[in-house]
Amino acid sequence: MDIDEQRHTTEETVRALVQASHEGPRDLTLTTRPRPAPGPGEYLIRVGAAGVNFADVMQTHGTYGGGPTAPYVAGFEAAGEIVGTGPDVEAPLPLGTHVVGAGPGAFAQYMTMPAAGVVPVPAGWSDAEALGLVLNWATALAALRPLGEVGPGEVVLVHAAAGGVGQAAVRLARHYGARVIATASPAKHDTVKALGADEVLDSRRPDLAAEITRLTGGVDLVLESVGRATFDISLSVAKPFTGRVVVFGAASGDTELSTHDLIFTYQVQLKGLHIGALAHAAPDIYRSLLTELDALIAQGVYPPGTPRIHPLSDGPAVLRDLESGRTHGKLALDPWS
Repeated sequence: MDIDEQRHTTEETVRALVQASHEGPRDLTLTTRPRPAPGPGEYLIRVGAAGVNFADVMQTHGTYGGGPTAPYVAGFEAAGEIVGTGPDVEAPLPLGTHVVGAGPGAFAQYMTMPAAGVVPVPAGWSDAEALGLVLNWATALAALRPLGEVGPGEVVLVHAAAGGVGQAAVRLARHYGARVIATASPAKHDTVKALGADEVLDSRRPDLAAEITRLTGGVDLVLESVGRATFDISLSVAKPFTGRVVVFGAASGDTELSTHDLIFTYQVQLKGLHIGALAHAAPDIYRSLLTELDALIAQGVYPPGTPRIHPLSDGPAVLRDLESGRTHGKLALDPWS
């Protein structure tokens, strides 16, 4: 361990982004906080890169179910080096192991992370390249496979296809033999097309539902993460009775659906997905996802990530851009710059 590393691991305070209220990203402030200590079942992580997700935006508004109460250190996804181990960690990984996982306070130089949920960074990958493994890619795979039951030759509709989960979903759906219809804003169409989408449509075109139906005759599986702006479209283009709609986000806001709607208007299979809840409630399914992701990495289907990395101080602006739809792909913060 060099002198600079020794200094970092013995620091009493760390740089962190703190959300002061539930008034949105404008109240996210760079400050210093006491360095956390690992509790029972936790690792202390020196954060190499922190992932930025739309859930972070929702948390700044207090609209994320079960999210933290302000003030709090923001962020929940990170990759970095294990520099400490709390009590009651079963079969702990060696200090110095680089892992990716989730836990509170990721937008900081150090954070604690539940040991049970960490995954070693794939060999040869940087911390930043591993971001998304336990969230974006696991969510996309869960939506497509155990929940969506996608099969070869089926049609999959992926909304917000230029985002972190969306890009993973396009790659995976094509790998499993599906025809992919994607939606994104026009400036992002080339990015999505390059991932293998068969058709990329303007997410704001007024005849979106009609065009999807014209192209497909009905969709077998819809990955719905936008919410109010696309929810009725997703339900209307899914094939009656056999069509599945997996909902894992609501970037444009919540919507309402009645039992009357499901009986008389939209006879579809509707499934909700929160990857953290799945990991807790169905650990065997979650572990199978991680095993499958390992295989996909080995096959080259899941390549190292290429996040856009910003200094920690740019965090508020990055979240505002994400909220307004001005971003694409995976976003990350570097707490050391």
